[in-house]
Amino acid sequence: MTYNDKVVRQFVIATILWGIVGMLVGVIIAAQLWLPILNLDIPWLTYGRLRPLHTNAVIFAFGGSGLIGTSLYVVQRTCHVRLISDKLASLVFWGWQLVIVAAAVTLPLGWTQGKEYAELEWPIDILITLVWVAYAVLFFGTIVKRRVSHIYVANWFYGAFILTIAVLHIVNNLSLPVAIDKSYPIYTGTVDAMVQWWYGHNAVGFFLTAGFLGMMYYFVPKQAEGPVYSYRLSIVHFWALIAIYMWAGPHHLHYTALPNWVQSIGMVFSLILLAPSWGGMINGIMTLSGAWHKLRTDPVLKFMIVALSFYGMSTFEGPMMSIKTVNALSHYTDWTIGHVHSGALGWVAMMTIGSIYCLIPRLIGEKEMYSIKAIDIHFWTSTIGVVMYITSMWIAGVMQGLMWRAFNDDGTLTYSFIESLVATKPYYAVRLMGGLLFLSGMFFMAWNTWKTLGNKEMKPIPASEPAIWGDH
Repeated sequence: MTYNDKVVRQFVIATILWGIVGMLVGVIIAAQLWLPILNLDIPWLTYGRLRPLHTNAVIFAFGGSGLIGTSLYVVQRTCHVRLISDKLASLVFWGWQLVIVAAAVTLPLGWTQGKEYAELEWPIDILITLVWVAYAVLFFGTIVKRRVSHIYVANWFYGAFILTIAVLHIVNNLSLPVAIDKSYPIYTGTVDAMVQWWYGHNAVGFFLTAGFLGMMYYFVPKQAEGPVYSYRLSIVHFWALIAIYMWAGPHHLHYTALPNWVQSIGMVFSLILLAPSWGGMINGIMTLSGAWHKLRTDPVLKFMIVALSFYGMSTFEGPMMSIKTVNALSHYTDWTIGHVHSGALGWVAMMTIGSIYCLIPRLIGEKEMYSIKAIDIHFWTSTIGVVMYITSMWIAGVMQGLMWRAFNDDGTLTYSFIESLVATKPYYAVRLMGGLLFLSGMFFMAWNTWKTLGNKEMKPIPASEPAIWGDH
């Protein structure tokens, strides 16, 4: 018996390509914020059309392809069986690419529900549901036929990500279609806002956190060539995270029509969430115990450790921003944008990149990528780019919040909104440079991947004999 690595290779290539596309669109809209004339007065190139295209491309095209590809690689290795169906695996890949292409066409045309991270209209939502069900059957069906009694913790996180996203997607997108390109949600007013941010925050919690923690729990020990620091802690981390995350969504709706007690529940659970998040971060970093010297020569491990550091930082910052008095300053400002990108670029993208660098050589039976130097250059461009991006947005955000709440003695506003925009413009230029740096690193990755894979055939890799995953 051999593994099905064809679908993994397809998703790896798609991850890199969609990463370049999504980040390129991000750079374009960052440039538009700095210099609005770059809209060129073309409706489908305006910020309002391209911004949802950017978020969908980076989260679902880049991140989603990375998650699905790595999960199908990991579930085979940890269960020591081939995927239950090659045809189903092919359906999942091409179905997901069809979803992405449909989003790339409809969003610039203005076909949108106007819901954060759930902009796609009802026909595409139905397609997503069908592809996701096929993916769930493929993943869990492989676990059912495993040759190992134990289910490794990475599969727990991948599994939670798959099941929860299915529920979130279906509930939040219940709508009444009125045309092929238009529908209305079945929820109204405050209920619609509550359902949307129950979905929105848990999309962050389970798509952008739980799934990538599954990636972390497999590829960090693999690259460090040692066991996870504490297997027991990983299980505690899993159950605590999924039990608490579900309740944190209301912190997106502070000072709105949402009942005050619901806002407070969101704040409290967000603060509690710090504990399991940091437990996972510490577990990942401490997996390098006895292998710290490898950081001198292994840029792939650098990607992973810096990703974990950003995960720790973002999961500290998020609970702090959920505190109502802090949120009064931060909400609606670019501080939130800095926070989102410290997680999306610093944690999600860098963990994905590190995991793929770890995975690619193994697909063709090699020990490492074609160029270690190129990985090192990619690491530094990415790290410097992220730091430039988030620090500029942090400073801009705090400045905006302070300017908007400044009053004169007679009770009038000290600054007009346009004055805050003028003061923010230099920080938008710094953000643009940071985004360009991060994007440039993706081109190094694409070149390195092309040189590594080239025309080399994937070697059929036999499924290993069952192994026992002990508590280390």
